[in-house]
Amino acid sequence: MKEDLLCIIWHYRINNQLKKLNEECFEFIEAVKDYEYQKDACEVVGCKDIKEHLRKSKEHLEEEFADVCVVLEQFKAYYDLDNDKIIEIMKKKINRQLKRIEREKEEENYN
Repeated sequence: MKEDLLCIIWHYRINNQLKKLNEECFEFIEAVKDYEYQKDACEVVGCKDIKEHLRKSKEHLEEEFADVCVVLEQFKAYYDLDNDKIIEIMKKKINRQLKRIEREKEEENYN
C-alpha cells in the first residue's frame, strides 16, 4: 500500500495534495455537521426509526473519514513517518488532554 500512496502523491505533487487534504477535511467537517443535524432533527421531530434515518448520514461520514485518512497516509508515506512514533505521540496527547479535563472538572467543583 505504501508504494501506491507514494505513486499518488508523487503524481499530483505535494502542493496539490495539501489542497486535497484541505478539501477532504472540509468535506469531513460538513459530513459531521450533517450527521449531527440529522440526529437533532430526528430527536425534535421524532423519527420512527432514528437508526435507519441516520444510516445514510453515517455512511457518508465514514466515506469522508476514509478520504481524509487516505490523504494523510500519503503524507505519512512521503515523509516516511514512523507509525509507532505517531501512536506514541497520540497517546501522550490524549493523556495530557484527559488530565486537563480532570483539572477542569475539579475547578468546576471548587467554584
